[in-house]
Amino acid sequence: MLQPKRTKYRKQQKPVQKSIDVRGSIVSFGIYGLKAITGGRITSRQIESARIAMTRYMKREGQVWIRIFPDKPITRKPQEVRMGKGKGSLDHYVAMVAPGRIMFEVDGVSLEIAQEALRLAAQKLPVLTKLTVRPDMVKF
Repeated sequence: MLQPKRTKYRKQQKPVQKSIDVRGSIVSFGIYGLKAITGGRITSRQIESARIAMTRYMKREGQVWIRIFPDKPITRKPQEVRMGKGKGSLDHYVAMVAPGRIMFEVDGVSLEIAQEALRLAAQKLPVLTKLTVRPDMVKF
């Protein structure tokens, strides 16, 4: 699973969800990309399961880029613990995804294979997505 090697602080506060992502909204590395339409939290387990689904369908042909990284720690208190007594212990890491963010990119496969691979990956994620193509690869 993905997680940071070190963090400056072990626990973080909840953020205010920003609106639309301008940075990271264009396919940069591959030809096809999976873009988030809605925002949300994506856990490291969800990222890993989406990656596995893509690479298995592509039969390890082509190349896959993961453009999001789970660097935000999420804490949780144990079950049946009374209110108060401080913040809970670290449970898992998430990536905060805003609408417009490119999450995965694919190259080296045909359009049909890329579409199906990204569709399988999108089923593993808690946000609505759409397939995008690199702007200089679009044929008119």
